[in-house]
Amino acid sequence: MISPPASASADGSETATVTVRPYGNPLPLGLFSFGIGMALTAGAALGVIGGDQIRPMGILLAVFVFPVQFLAAVMAFLTRDTAAAAALGLFATSWAGLGVLRIVAPAQQTSVTAGMYLCAFALMLLPLAVTAFLGKTLLGVVLSVSTVRAALAAAYQLGAPHALELANGALSLLLVALACYAGTAFLVEDLRQRTVLPIRRRGEARRAIESDLGDQHSRLPREPGVRKQL
Repeated sequence: MISPPASASADGSETATVTVRPYGNPLPLGLFSFGIGMALTAGAALGVIGGDQIRPMGILLAVFVFPVQFLAAVMAFLTRDTAAAAALGLFATSWAGLGVLRIVAPAQQTSVTAGMYLCAFALMLLPLAVTAFLGKTLLGVVLSVSTVRAALAAAYQLGAPHALELANGALSLLLVALACYAGTAFLVEDLRQRTVLPIRRRGEARRAIESDLGDQHSRLPREPGVRKQL
């Protein structure tokens, strides 16, 4: 938070104090819940989950995966990681939406509405995947695979052959493995205060781990929540 100007600097200009609160890293929570959601998605795409099991799957997506990942998204915004927060927020609400669809229409195999939604979802993931490679390469990989998976799911919903749904299931399983690794990597990094499992940090993301506190907060006056406008 910013306190009112309390003193004047040597040149007569007013100064303000910015207090930064420490928060825990929300990425392990977000990635682990993402992996659970993808495991359920893989089960449905590969035919392991079907029939009267579709509605319970939708309930789990809506009441477990959605709130946990939404919490991670909120915490990511509070820690000022806009890209991670945007990705977690999009995925969180997608679990809620798709979960409700599974609850209200468990027998429906394909839907043009769901296909159009997944097309738009994949499109919006693309810039997040590209920008993720500028900081955390591992997250870039997760988001890139997620983009392709969403595109395959969209194609199947819009009438493409069933083979694309099987490919969607295979990529969902790959995302389960990636989410488990990435969540563990960020968790161990947070516990050890250094990178142990490869994350491939670059640029600002690497300086956030390796540089001193003064260097990290040099941009603070220009960040959202501190500057006057977004």
